[in-house]
Amino acid sequence: SAADIAAVRKAVAQARFADGKATAGWAARGGKDNLQAAEAGEVASLRAFVGGRLMAHPVFALATLPKTVIGPQFSRYEAGHAYGAHVDDALMGGVRTDVSFTLFLADPGSYDGGELVIETSSGEEAFKLPAGSVVTYPATTLHRVAPGTRGARLAGAGGVRSFIRDPSRRELLYDLETARRRLFEREGKTAEGDLLAKCAANLTRAWCDD
Repeated sequence: SAADIAAVRKAVAQARFADGKATAGWAARGGKDNLQAAEAGEVASLRAFVGGRLMAHPVFALATLPKTVIGPQFSRYEAGHAYGAHVDDALMGGVRTDVSFTLFLADPGSYDGGELVIETSSGEEAFKLPAGSVVTYPATTLHRVAPGTRGARLAGAGGVRSFIRDPSRRELLYDLETARRRLFEREGKTAEGDLLAKCAANLTRAWCDD
């Protein structure tokens, strides 16, 4: 919500920022040029606040099937900053990451450049979304942040340990549950809807990693 965004921005503005290379792995360190909120009690509380909002969001929950939300880390990209192509760590704080996410916190008109660019099977896709928007993508995906040329890009990036490790299975469950809910909204409780609910529950039971 707008109130949530304002609260997060206010808290992040009070954080102490340091060179982001300190949290990059040896391979990614050379391509990471940004500022990152230093560890502090206020930042930890902010992470918990954002994580709670994400876990409670129906689309985020349906798309990622989260067991644990890791992070986010809050970063600022000013003019000249960028983050080259990289894949997120497989383990964050000892927790496996299945899904990565980026939370946009700055208004897109307040800065130039700084797009999140994700490599897909059909080519690169660039994202620069309104404040409060979140993009999720498999943690196995190469991605980068394009160079900034004006203003400051503020964002939070983190990971999700999912109950369903395989991204193709998460997608199938997302599509199945979406279809089931749309059918229920249109026709109410039906025998066909009951069969879809049975399929969704039993596939989750067969595939989940609890």
